[in-house]
Amino acid sequence: MKKYEILGNNDTRSGFGAGLLEIGKQNPDVVALCADLTGSLKMDAFQKQFPERFFQVGIAEANMMGIAAGLAISGKIPYTGTFANFSTGRVYDQIRQSIAYSHKNVKICASHAGVTLGEDGATHQILEDIGMMRMLPGMVVINPCDYNQTKAATIAIAEHHGPVYLRFGRPKVPIFIPENMPFQIGKALLLQEGTDVTIFATGHLVWKSLQAVEVLAQKGISAELINIHTIKPLDTEAILDSVSKTRCVVTAEEHQRFGGLGSAIAELLSQKMPVPQEFVAVNDSFGESGTPDELMKKYGLDTSNVVDAVEKVLQRKK
Repeated sequence: MKKYEILGNNDTRSGFGAGLLEIGKQNPDVVALCADLTGSLKMDAFQKQFPERFFQVGIAEANMMGIAAGLAISGKIPYTGTFANFSTGRVYDQIRQSIAYSHKNVKICASHAGVTLGEDGATHQILEDIGMMRMLPGMVVINPCDYNQTKAATIAIAEHHGPVYLRFGRPKVPIFIPENMPFQIGKALLLQEGTDVTIFATGHLVWKSLQAVEVLAQKGISAELINIHTIKPLDTEAILDSVSKTRCVVTAEEHQRFGGLGSAIAELLSQKMPVPQEFVAVNDSFGESGTPDELMKKYGLDTSNVVDAVEKVLQRKK
C-alpha cells in the first residue's frame, strides 16, 4: 500500500493566498476583490504587492460580484474573496445573472466552507454551496484537499476562460500532495489503488479517507481512493474505470449529502453503472458552534465514518 508523507500542516486558505500572489506575478490581468476579509482570505500579500490591482469593496458582496463582472468585460481576470457562505448564498442572484448567464471570466474564491469554519456556527457554516454552484450552467466547481493543491488550483484557474467556484477552508490540515504536482481541471487524482471498494473524496475528507484506507488495509480490505478535486466537470472516465473494477462506492465530503459530490457520482452511476453507494456527508442538518474536530466527529465526517461506510457498502455488495 502506498504511504503518503505529511509535508507539513497549513490551511487551504493560505494555499489560495500563495497561489493568488504567484498568478498575480505571472499575469498582469489578474485582479483581486475582497469583501472586508483580506486577512481571513490571506489576500494580504497580493494587496501589498499589487495595490493598484486590489479592490476592497467592504461588506458589500453583491456589489463585489457586479464589479467583478464588469472587470471581466474589460479583459481582466477577477478573483473575488470572502467566506463561502457570503460567496454563494448571499449573492446567488448576482452570480447567476451577472456572471454565469453571460459566462463571465470571474473566479469566485470561497474560504471557511463547511463545518470546519468552527466556532462561528451554523449561520456561517455553509453546507449547500457545492450543490448551488454546480447547478449553474457553465460553472466549474473545484474543492482541493490541502495547501499545495489549493495553491496549484488557484494558479490553474486563471487559464480557464469562464466562471469558476473555488472552495477551501479555515483550519490547518496535513499537507500531502507534492508541491510541484500539476493541477488539471476535471482530472481526478488516483491516490491509492484497490480492488474491493472505491472511495471518492473531496476537500478535507481526502485526508480522512487516506487514514481510512490504512485502517481498512489492516482489516484485509483493499480500498481504492480517488481525489475528486473538480466536482464539475466530473472525471467520468476515471470514475467509471474504477467502479467497473470494485463494483461499490463510498463518497466523502464536508457538505450536505444532497447536491454535492455524492449526488454527482450517484447521477453518473445511475445512468452508466448502477452499484451500491454509501455517503459520508452531513445528513440534512445545519451545523453549530464548536471546534473543527468536534464538529467533524459529531456530523459523521471522520475517519471512522469512512471505515463504517465502506464496511456497510461491502455488505450490500455481497
